[in-house]
Amino acid sequence: MATHEITVGPPAGEPAAGLDAAFADSPLGLYVHVPFCASTCDFCAFYQTTPTRAGVDAYLANVRRELALVSWRRPVDTVFWGGGTPGLLAPEDLRELGETVLAACRGTPAEWTVELAPASVTDARLAVLRELGGTRVSLGVQSFDPGLLDALGRQHTREQVFRAYERVRSAGFASVNLDLMFALPGQDEAAWLADMRQAVELAPDHLSTYCLTFEEDTRLWVKLSGGKVKLDPVLEARLYERTWDELEAAGYAQYEVSNFARPGHVCAHNLNTWRMHEWVGVGPSAAGQHGGWRGANPADLELWGRRLDDGARMGEDRVALSAGLLLEDALVFGLRLNAGVDLDALEARFPESAGALEPRATLGRLAEQGLIEPDSLGGGGGWAPRLTRRGRLLADAVGAELVGLLS
Repeated sequence: MATHEITVGPPAGEPAAGLDAAFADSPLGLYVHVPFCASTCDFCAFYQTTPTRAGVDAYLANVRRELALVSWRRPVDTVFWGGGTPGLLAPEDLRELGETVLAACRGTPAEWTVELAPASVTDARLAVLRELGGTRVSLGVQSFDPGLLDALGRQHTREQVFRAYERVRSAGFASVNLDLMFALPGQDEAAWLADMRQAVELAPDHLSTYCLTFEEDTRLWVKLSGGKVKLDPVLEARLYERTWDELEAAGYAQYEVSNFARPGHVCAHNLNTWRMHEWVGVGPSAAGQHGGWRGANPADLELWGRRLDDGARMGEDRVALSAGLLLEDALVFGLRLNAGVDLDALEARFPESAGALEPRATLGRLAEQGLIEPDSLGGGGGWAPRLTRRGRLLADAVGAELVGLLS
């Protein structure tokens, strides 16, 4: 799953002066949202639409137009295609999209991730992605249990997952991720352990394990509102902890609350996002943080095209970046990383706002509550706060405590 839903801060104004230095040595990412899906899964709140030939042609042309509007100050380091289902595009359409992206990147990016649904994986599509320079595939497995897949509205079978994984491996991608979900309706601890162990048996390079969330305007939200499914926070916490223990024992290092990797296989694109570097968002509903602004495109294929007619992009939730906003968000999102946040380095990156950020008292209070590792708070090696195990279970609540610390 792509991670580009950064919480937007204060109202739009003008970008702060002096941010160029903060991004001078920063990696640049490119997120491309491919909105086409054959059907909508019950849990999914990402923008998607049913593909037509005219719609795909318009999309490909508009990606080219949008990329031409971007002011590229340096080459792109990482690319991430999310959706929707990027693999729903025909091989020739994947090639056209890829060649358009490569022209904008000014070279082949070091990491290029494409999200694929198991049912959409074919040798022909994989061949095109490899020829373009794709390095990483993320398979949206969610579960290996037929009943749970049906409950989620997923359109693939257990057997299709195995076939897709074998094809991806045979195609020679440098890194393969499997997306799994837990705390699903009807899923007990034994069922989740079975899913996780089946995933480990396949030996992917990376695993993303997400606790099911009930997003508004999804079918699952309607079921929750109607009492057809219920939340169980105690079970969720237990499954989180079992996940961490099981995957650590299997050789996967947790580097973010929901993400685990073998050495050398962390997702650089997502890491750069959590660390508040720059990325360009292209496509309907795509969010970006680049050129002094944070914002998103409209979640509508036709409206996105009409905005491009006017030479406009990233007009939704548009916010002018400031050193203070970036510093605070880098702390909030950085604490989701197991390595924590080097607060001294962060303040050096944004010196003009370092004096206005006073998190130390709050971090100390969170340490007293058992949410922050006490030895990470200035214990002779500088301030590098990191969450405890309990803190990772409550990462969203910890982040909420840190919002608004700028005086």
